[in-house]
Amino acid sequence: MKLIFAGTPEFAATALKALIAAGHEIVMVLSQPDRPAGRGMKLLASPVKQVALEHGLPVYQPEKLRTDEQQAPLRALDADVMVVAAYGIILPQAVLDLPRQGCLNIHGSLLPRWRGAAPIQRAIETGDSETGITIMQMDAGLDTGAMLSLHPVAISATDTSRSLHDKLAEAGAQAIVAALADLPRLQAGATPQPAEGVTYAEKIRKDEAALDWQQPADVLARRIRAFDPFPGCTTRHGEDTIKCWSAQAEAGSGQPGQILDISPAGVLVATGSGALRITELQRAGGKRLPAREWLAGSKLAAGELLCS
Repeated sequence: MKLIFAGTPEFAATALKALIAAGHEIVMVLSQPDRPAGRGMKLLASPVKQVALEHGLPVYQPEKLRTDEQQAPLRALDADVMVVAAYGIILPQAVLDLPRQGCLNIHGSLLPRWRGAAPIQRAIETGDSETGITIMQMDAGLDTGAMLSLHPVAISATDTSRSLHDKLAEAGAQAIVAALADLPRLQAGATPQPAEGVTYAEKIRKDEAALDWQQPADVLARRIRAFDPFPGCTTRHGEDTIKCWSAQAEAGSGQPGQILDISPAGVLVATGSGALRITELQRAGGKRLPAREWLAGSKLAAGELLCS
């Protein structure tokens, strides 16, 4: 099958590798423009672009796809399908209409739950026990197209956004290969998304990182898992900012933010309901460390208060 592939991060790169391995003819790869990254702020190619170049595939990196001039390179390709995965650029209807069989999206949730930019993080943060992959026939709305197939994935009590991302990336890669192999049947039975159960996964903002100790311990523990690896949850001890990478809810009470106990097992902090045992921490400019190692250079003391 003659494909255009549009995607940018690792999630999409996993799917691109699977499509290449399945023998599809990929006539063009679209990815966002190279962005500055790292301490040197050098331009860095996206994971999708890197995979494309490794396999000698043509790459197109427009800032947008709104104008006739920006869309022109796609018109001459005579593609059967465009596969889209975390591309990050809105596709106008004119682009959606270019491939003979339309555009398919690999979405990291079981639609209509968690439409939007951060379905993996929001599913963990909210406490969902299950998420998955939806292969969707794209329309001009925000993740509103008809569903071709659903692929559930369990969320474990220890999953972070990184570990769940990896599970969903692999599930998405397998799902899109299977969908393309059975596309006429799936498109004939496409199911419109129900009006009930729609939720939106807003993009993660850096200002959400600060832990609010008035919240219950289980809510804070989920947020820490949801925000690993980005942006990482933070708390403050005086003028120092501490990142909290791993924690679990425990019994305990006290003024929210009060340090109840410090031991090699972690830093136990009172919350609005219960207590939170922080087991992996990071100082500004330092490395992520287990609590027993991090505490070796710590100034924390039981009874002190942490703040947002």
